[in-house]
Amino acid sequence: MPTMSEWITVDTADGPMRVYAARPESPGDRAVVVLQEAFGVNDHIQDIARRFAARGFLALAPDLFHRTGVETLGYDQHAEAMPLIGAIGPDAITTDVRAVLDRLAKEDGIGSDRTAVVGFCFGGRAAFTAATAIPGLAAAVVFYGPGIAAGPHAVLDRAAAIDAPLLMHVGSEDPTIPSEQVAAIETALRDAGAGFEQHVYEGAGHAFACDARPHMYRAGDASAAWARTHAFLDRHLPGEAPVR
Repeated sequence: MPTMSEWITVDTADGPMRVYAARPESPGDRAVVVLQEAFGVNDHIQDIARRFAARGFLALAPDLFHRTGVETLGYDQHAEAMPLIGAIGPDAITTDVRAVLDRLAKEDGIGSDRTAVVGFCFGGRAAFTAATAIPGLAAAVVFYGPGIAAGPHAVLDRAAAIDAPLLMHVGSEDPTIPSEQVAAIETALRDAGAGFEQHVYEGAGHAFACDARPHMYRAGDASAAWARTHAFLDRHLPGEAPVR
């Protein structure tokens, strides 16, 4: 399915925010908010947004660094990225995601009940955070999100507030999400009565689905995670998505 993409500006309580928008050629009634890694809305995140648009979703990727003036960092700038994501706590994440949802509702007629949040790395933590703070989302997907169960912005104690179906992907060898945190997340979500799936990919490390980082990418696990993600979203956001 052909797609169209552009940068738009969304107003937030903390100022204007750049948002990368990828649109299917034929307008639909379902959307995905794509939440960035620690390196900004870079070429990889833009590509993911376009992939979702090719499946019939309106995909919006907000620049969660908009308060800092930094747009993107290289994958070799991990040290520079850490303080940036460390400064973005639950309130800022909620502010930004709500602003995107408001834009979708007002400009595109797509409500939160027809919108999923999907995040990668830092964006995985952001997606989980949004699910704890914003009721009525259609679904949430977390790709290897560190900092959910431990750290200054941990939100696992808010698991009972999640009412969206939740899908989580994590590598068994991810040093940023050790096994005890994976277990803690599983226990907290189960105890909260959340509807969730958590898949652990044996032997995979962090960012195993990021094909822009060849030394971390694991094609088989990435393929499995994406197949599960597409099936999950099509189940909770049914539409006329082409089969990929």
